[in-house]
Amino acid sequence: MMVYPEEPSIWSIPHLPALYEDDGDYGVNVVEALQEFWQMKQARGADLKNGALVIYESVPSTSQPYVCYVTLPGGSCFGSFQNCPTKAEARRSSAKIALMNSVFNEHPSRRISDEFIEKAVNEARASFKGDSGADDDDSSADDGGGVGAFRFMLESNKGRTMLEFQELMTVFQLLHWNGSLKAMRERQCSRQEVVAHYSNRSLDDDMRTQMALDWIAREQENPGTLSRELSQAERELETARLAGRELRFPKEKKDILMLALTQMGGGNNTMNS
Repeated sequence: MMVYPEEPSIWSIPHLPALYEDDGDYGVNVVEALQEFWQMKQARGADLKNGALVIYESVPSTSQPYVCYVTLPGGSCFGSFQNCPTKAEARRSSAKIALMNSVFNEHPSRRISDEFIEKAVNEARASFKGDSGADDDDSSADDGGGVGAFRFMLESNKGRTMLEFQELMTVFQLLHWNGSLKAMRERQCSRQEVVAHYSNRSLDDDMRTQMALDWIAREQENPGTLSRELSQAERELETARLAGRELRFPKEKKDILMLALTQMGGGNNTMNS
């Protein structure tokens, strides 16, 4: 059975509760073990973006606790969830949680199936209606919020695991958050066209820059929008990191908003997470 977060959010992947409390050292180099795990997956024929490369990112800081994020080949991101007194320990902490999730990701329940799709789409629909106040019989709500495109995207990726699918899902989460899916629907773009276009695009600097420009435009129309959205994104990221959850969506939101603030000349006034 799938294990879902206590408070499911739109398009969130399951998280493993109560597995991250053990600080014991069993003599395992988790950083090496994580890299070897994904190298073995690639050797078995897994189609991985960026090969089997595992990417670490330390948050700049001059004092503890130190924070490190690790991004896996499929796009999933995890962060150090413990109180880490050194940068090396922060890296090990992030590698440990990423390795746990990587191993669990091999379980059949983590593959995208018809049962998974129905549950994920129902949660996405409920989340969208809760956010928008749409009525249950409002048939336009699903497409306006991108839920229809989300279903189509899931159905196009049956058989893949959640960690292998994460970057593509994050792209669509960001498009929904940024209002781009709704704008494309208003331009009469079909969900097939939207999914086909973005399925072949990586979440790169060009996409982040374009979204940052959208938020700059919102800030110019309504001053204070950017700082409020950034504060919320930072809170979401910190809460998810300390709970040991998958972080790619909240981390990308924060990075895009920080980029927007920097481009506006306010980079020195940002808050640290």
